[in-house]
Parts: sequence; structure tokens; C-alpha cells
Amino acid sequence: MKSKNKKQFTKRSKDQNFIVKENSELLSFLLAKITNLSRNSIKNLLKNRQIAVNGVPTTQFNFTLVKEDLVTVLSEKSFLKAKMNLPIIYEDDDFIVIDKPHDLLSVPSDDLKKTNVYQILSNYVQQDNKRKRIYIVHRLDEGTSGVMLVAKNEKIRNLLQKNWNEYVIKRQYIAVVEGRVLKKEETLKHFLAENQFNLMYVTKNPKAGKQCITKYKVLQSNESFSMLEVEILSGRKNQIRVQLGYIGHFVLGDDKYGHPPNPYKRLALHASELSFFHPLKKKMMSFKSPIPKQFKII
Repeated sequence: MKSKNKKQFTKRSKDQNFIVKENSELLSFLLAKITNLSRNSIKNLLKNRQIAVNGVPTTQFNFTLVKEDLVTVLSEKSFLKAKMNLPIIYEDDDFIVIDKPHDLLSVPSDDLKKTNVYQILSNYVQQDNKRKRIYIVHRLDEGTSGVMLVAKNEKIRNLLQKNWNEYVIKRQYIAVVEGRVLKKEETLKHFLAENQFNLMYVTKNPKAGKQCITKYKVLQSNESFSMLEVEILSGRKNQIRVQLGYIGHFVLGDDKYGHPPNPYKRLALHASELSFFHPLKKKMMSFKSPIPKQFKII
């Protein structure tokens, strides 16, 4: 699913949020938006890490903002510094491809104390140049591990987000679900909608939801569990978890949908392969992550 940071990061009521309408430098943007504070006062906010861009506190007054960035004036100083290393599968001038651990957010949340991919990779690319930045193109759920693609420039981000279905050829996952799945292969087609609690559900009303297509193949199974190879042909929020649960096979460890067993002490969902057509190099690129060792059912 395509993702824009401003939709993923909602701050506390005492914080001030501003959406960037056009490219600019951070200090100039703040001076135009916060008219009741002096230039020195705004610089002090930056020094105290009370200015965040897309949820990541920054001290750089000349940080480059791009359209749709979310700039937040924090009501209190942030002490979070994401230093955790991420397994990098591939990197060039346009992309970073990582093997995301489970229980790590892709983008910032309300809780600034929770480390996330955006913060970690922002720190990584700024080691040699504080003005560098990364752009989240798609995201994985917090409990999902595996291959995740991040853009290193605005041009690539825009190309992928505007033409996601054209460039992304394959998104494959491994899921371990409850019960023995009897059909060895199947293509699931449903309409998914979202309720007031931000939970997705299957609806039979096509006007109320968006079509969701998921293919699966059984790799292993016993009386209690089944391991599936899953390919998504659409990008909807939580689609694998919701569609498999709808046919009676919830993903293990999923405390959001259903109440399946949790033998691995984590969500049993892993992004195993991502294949896409490089918009600028005009060639196919494919990246894989091995099935987690604990995903054993035999």
C-alpha cells in the first residue's frame, strides 16, 4: 500500500501541525507559519529538538521541505535519537531496500519514544550530510517483517507513488495461519472497508469498499496450522490479515483481527519478496528475505 507520512503521524493536541504546500527550507517555513515568535525563539525550538518533520525531530534550520511534509512544533523537548541499525539488502542513489525486523514501525506514531524505520534511515543518510533525507514509499505493519523499499529522493518517490501498480510487479509474503487450509491454491477477491475503529472488514457492498485481490498457495500444513505463500495483487490496509481471517484462517499472533494462537510471540507475517521495475534505470529489480526460522509448523 502506498503511504504518505502526514497520514500516519498525528500529534498531541498541544502540538502545532503544518502541512507543507511547496518546497522550502525549514527555517523560512517556520518564520512564515509561527508569526508570534522571533527568529531566535524559533532557532531555540530547533536547538531543543522541538521541531519535527514527519515525526522526526530535527535541529537543521536549512533542512529541505517538500510538498506534503508534516512539520510539527512539539509541546515538549524530544530526547529520542534512533541509532538502531537496520539490515540493508540493497542501496543506490535512488533506493534503500531493508529487511525490516518485526515489531518496528515503518513511520512515526503518536508515541515519539517508539523507534521507526523513517527515523533510523533518516539518521543513516544524514551521517555525511545533514540535509539528506529519505521518503517512505510504502509501509509494512508494525508486526510484519521483511523486504521494505524506501526512496532517497523526491523524484523517485513521486514516480513510484503515482505509478505504483505499473512499477511494482510482485509483492510476496509468507503467512502462518490457524487451521489446515484445505484448498491448496486460491485467489481471494473481496471488497474491504474501514470502520470507525480503523479496522478493516469485508463488505459485500462494492460501493462501500475497495476491491482486494490476494492469491495464496499452501506450502506446509498440519491439523493446527498452515504456512502459506501469499501474493497481493492490490494494496489495501491489512488485506492479507483480513481476507485470510474472513475465510476462517487468521494469521497467528494477530491481536487486531480474531484471536488466533501466538506460538511465535509475534505476528506470523513476513514480506518475503519485492520485485519492481526501476523507473530511471529501466530494469527489473527483485529482492528477497528468507522465511523466519521460527516459522516452522512441522
